[in-house]
Amino acid sequence: MQQIFSQFGSSLWMWSLFIGAFSLLLIWRAARALEWAWFRPRRLEKALRKQGLQGTVYRPLAGDLKENIRLIKEAQAKPIPLSHDIISRVEPLLHRSMKEFGKQSFTWFGPLPRVTIRDPELVREILSNKFGHFKTEKVSRFGRLLADGGLIMYDGEKWAKHRRILNPSFHVEKLKRMLPAFVTCCDELVDRWGNSVGPDGSFELDVWPEMKILTADVISRAAFGSSYQEGRRIFELQSELIERFPKTVPASFLPFSWYLPTENNRRMKQMSKEVHTLLKGIIAKREKAIQNGETTKDDLLGHLLESNMKEMGQNGKSDSSLGMTTNEIIEECKVFYIAGKETTSVLLTWTMVVLSMHPEWQEKAREEVLQYFGRKTPDFDGLSRLKIVTMILYEVLRLYPPVVMLKKQTCKTMQLGDVTIPSGVLLALPQLFIHHDPDIWGPDATEFKPTRFSEGISKATKNGQLAFFPFGWGPRICIGQNFALLEAKMGLSTILQHFKFELSEKYQHAPFTALAIHPQYGAPINFHRI
Repeated sequence: MQQIFSQFGSSLWMWSLFIGAFSLLLIWRAARALEWAWFRPRRLEKALRKQGLQGTVYRPLAGDLKENIRLIKEAQAKPIPLSHDIISRVEPLLHRSMKEFGKQSFTWFGPLPRVTIRDPELVREILSNKFGHFKTEKVSRFGRLLADGGLIMYDGEKWAKHRRILNPSFHVEKLKRMLPAFVTCCDELVDRWGNSVGPDGSFELDVWPEMKILTADVISRAAFGSSYQEGRRIFELQSELIERFPKTVPASFLPFSWYLPTENNRRMKQMSKEVHTLLKGIIAKREKAIQNGETTKDDLLGHLLESNMKEMGQNGKSDSSLGMTTNEIIEECKVFYIAGKETTSVLLTWTMVVLSMHPEWQEKAREEVLQYFGRKTPDFDGLSRLKIVTMILYEVLRLYPPVVMLKKQTCKTMQLGDVTIPSGVLLALPQLFIHHDPDIWGPDATEFKPTRFSEGISKATKNGQLAFFPFGWGPRICIGQNFALLEAKMGLSTILQHFKFELSEKYQHAPFTALAIHPQYGAPINFHRI
C-alpha cells in the first residue's frame, strides 16, 4: 500500500511540475502577445507624437487595415474621369491621412506605425542606407510563397553577394544578346493582332491581358531560353499566386492564419511547391550541361549560373558562403518573373492608354520610330537613341509608377531630418505621391507632359530636385531597369510601326493597386492598321 501511495505521489508531483511549466509557458506567450499587440505599439505611438508627428489612432492587431479595406472598396466602386490625378483612388487611406495630418504623418500597418516620407532628400538618404540603419520590410509567410528571398528581400552581406553574382547577367552586352527573344515575342504579338483586323482595317482589343501575355513570353524566353515552355508553366502558376495573394492580406496579422485550411491557402501552397519543383529541375539540367562543357545559353538563367559557378570556383561545388545555393537561385528566378513581367506589362498598358488619350504624342512617337527604323525590325542602337519614346515612357512611369511605394524598417533609433524615429518603425516612401507633388513638379504635376524630361531626369523637376525613382534609388536601384526599358521600347516601337490606336467607348478609367497599378476594368482600345 505504501508503495502505491509513493508511486501516486510521484505521479502527482510530475503532473504538478508539467502543469506549472505549461502555465509559465502560457503566461510567457501571453506576455509576448501583449507586448507585440499593445504595449510596443503604444510606446512607438507615444514616441512619434512626442516628435510632433500626427497620425491615425492605433487599433489593436489590424491597425488601419479594416479602414483601408473600406476606403479601397469605396474608391473602386466606380471609375474616375479621364485624368492622371489618380492618388485618391489608388491609395485612399494615405491620401486622406496626409490631407488630415500632413505630408509626414503615420498610419498603422497592423501593430507597426508606418511613417510617410515625401521629402526627396530623405528618400535618397534612406535608399542609400550608407550606415545600415534600415532593413527591408519582413514579408508575410504568404508573401514568401511568391518569393522567399531574392535580391529585393536581402540586406547586408547577403544582398551584396547576390548583387555581385547577378550584375553580369544585366550588362549591356548580355542585354543585346537577349534582343532576338524580344523581337520574336513582339512579332508574334503583331501577327496575332493582325488576324483580328476587320474588313475596314480596324479592330478592338483589351491590351491589358495582351501586355501580360507579351511580357510573360519575353521573360520566359529571356530567362529560360530553350526551356521556354517549362518557363511558361512556371509563370502561369506565379500569375495565379499573384492574383490569390490579396485574399490573404485581411487575416495576415493573425498568428494562425497560415494554418487555416481554406481553399485559397491550400491552392497557394500547392502552386508554390510546384513552381519550386519545376525550377529545381530546369536548374539541375542546366548546371549539368555547363559542367559537361556545353556552351552557356544567352538567357538570364545561363548567365546567372555561369556567374555563380565562377564565384564558387572552377570545381563548381556548391558553397553558400561563396555563391548561391540552388534554393537561392530558385528564388531569384521567381523574382525575375514577378519584377520583369509586372513592371513592363503595366508600363506598356498605361503607355497605350495615355497615348490614346494624347494622340498628338502618339504621332510624335510614331514619326520618331519610323524615322529610325521605317518598317524594319528595331535594333539595339536605334532603340537607345529614341528620345521622344524615352520621354514618353519616363512620363508614364512618373504618373503610373509600377510600385506605388517602397517600405523600409528602422533597425535603431535614428535622426531623420528634424524627427527622431524609434527602432522598429516602418518608413513608407510613396513614389506615387512624390511623382504627383506640385511642390516638386509644378502646378501641372498631374498632367501628361513628356517635355519635362527633354533635358534628362536631373532637370525634370521644378527646382532641380531628384525626385524621379520608379525603379528605386542608390545602390539598391532595380537591377532589371535597363531590361524593362529595352523591352518597353521594343514593344511600343513595334506596335507604333503597325497600328494607330484610340480608347474604345468601353474604356473606364479605374487604376487600382494590386502588386502594381492595374486597370480595374481592363484597357479596351480600338486599333487601325497602318
